[in-house]
Amino acid sequence: MYLQGKSKKELTYDAIVVGSGMSGGIAAKELTEKGLKVLMLERGRHVEHIEGYANAYKDPWDFPHRGNLTLAQKEEYYSGARAGFARSEDILPHFVSDVKYPFAEKRRFDWVRGYQTGGRSLTWGKQSYRWNEQDFFANLEDGHGVDWPIRYSDLAPWYDYVERFVGISGQKEGLDVLPDGVFQPPMEMNCVEKEVKKG
Repeated sequence: MYLQGKSKKELTYDAIVVGSGMSGGIAAKELTEKGLKVLMLERGRHVEHIEGYANAYKDPWDFPHRGNLTLAQKEEYYSGARAGFARSEDILPHFVSDVKYPFAEKRRFDWVRGYQTGGRSLTWGKQSYRWNEQDFFANLEDGHGVDWPIRYSDLAPWYDYVERFVGISGQKEGLDVLPDGVFQPPMEMNCVEKEVKKG
């Protein structure tokens, strides 16, 4: 189809973002705030806050298998199940069936996908960890791959900026391996976690 005039102008974009997950969502936000005309493409459903989380307030006993995946579900969502993401019945609606939408694997590749507005961010529980300093030069040290052109200190201000916007839950622990971020208050520990912490 050949477009001209007004139609061409209306369908011309400065940037096209594919996927509305964390990366795509932040990219679209930043580009539009800078005045660019952006088209975002998302193949999944729109999830309304609260109403779109049908299983959020259910207890394990509200599910046929007390929240555990059946063998058939593990086979259908094999990538997410073996990677530990698709781990219970309640969150399966936020993952993609690997049987319905397969991908080629020459060797194991855990491509865990969520086709909905927000992508896999709907399953992350506000937990998102920063890479540490060593992560940026590990491949240089062990002689594999190409050295990163940036270091943690280059990315730290961007981490600060994004974390303030998306809301990361946690608390400052002072660990080099897990750099502290700009945190929302941590989620309350359950009774088992409190007992483990005492020990």
